[in-house]
Amino acid sequence: MKILGIGNAIVDVICKVDDQYLINNQLIKSTMKLVDEDEFKKLLSTLNIEETISGGSVANSIVGLSQLGNDVGFIGKVNADDLGQKYEEGLTKENVQYFYNKKQENSSTGTCLILITPDAERTMVTFLGIAGKINEQDINEKVVKESEIIFLEGYLWDKGEPKSAFDKAMSLSNIKAMSLSDLFCVERHKSDFLDLVKNKLDITFANEQEIRSLIDAKNFEDIIEFGKQLGKILIITRGEKGSVAIKNQEIVECQSKPNLRIVDLTGAGDLFAAGFLHGLINGFSTKESLEKGTMLSSKIIQKVGARLD
Repeated sequence: MKILGIGNAIVDVICKVDDQYLINNQLIKSTMKLVDEDEFKKLLSTLNIEETISGGSVANSIVGLSQLGNDVGFIGKVNADDLGQKYEEGLTKENVQYFYNKKQENSSTGTCLILITPDAERTMVTFLGIAGKINEQDINEKVVKESEIIFLEGYLWDKGEPKSAFDKAMSLSNIKAMSLSDLFCVERHKSDFLDLVKNKLDITFANEQEIRSLIDAKNFEDIIEFGKQLGKILIITRGEKGSVAIKNQEIVECQSKPNLRIVDLTGAGDLFAAGFLHGLINGFSTKESLEKGTMLSSKIIQKVGARLD
């Protein structure tokens, strides 16, 4: 298998709201907030649902890679409930091999409200449910060993038990890639994430805000210098400023696409990672891989949700 994703198996519930809705519910725009099931249901009861899909950050990337014709799989924990069944069906429909055997659990399948404001920014409210209880027994050792690359998400560190799954997968894998996922994730786990980036990962995806926080950079030159000293692959997305890949002493830049009709930024980072990883495992140059990531993220932000048609 080319790439195995390991992440939170989350059913995405996409809704459109105005800025006042965020203010009224004390939500900070463009961030992800973890809530319990009661708070989640309370918010959901006030919303109109636009779309429901099998989501989660890494799962979105893995589906994108599958749509580009790559042999991919995913490990993520769901309950044997209605949403869990729909989650598995959603991945299978996209030709993603799903390496988890569902069973009846005490917690429901994880769900994420993706609230899209008129400026196309997305604010997420997540009830992790059983997704946040993935453990080392859930990791298929054979599949991890046989995958060329494993792709992990920083969100996995947001609960205690998943760290054991994360560590087990890292110890068995060949090439290790990870997305830092979210600024709040970085700030909560800064020393752990810094250790991962410096000593354990081969490929790190981050947006400028996340990497700036991780290394306490004063400016972008500090980030470039950090990347050059790292000796790994560091990919930074910068929104309208494009993206940068740093590999040893090589610095490659790619401009963002101009004049896009931006509708929803939900899957921008996920699909960018899919495009870059597609390039990497298919022998593209670093520049070509960045361009593929840019192309996919440009497409996804012009529609609602994190799935290319």
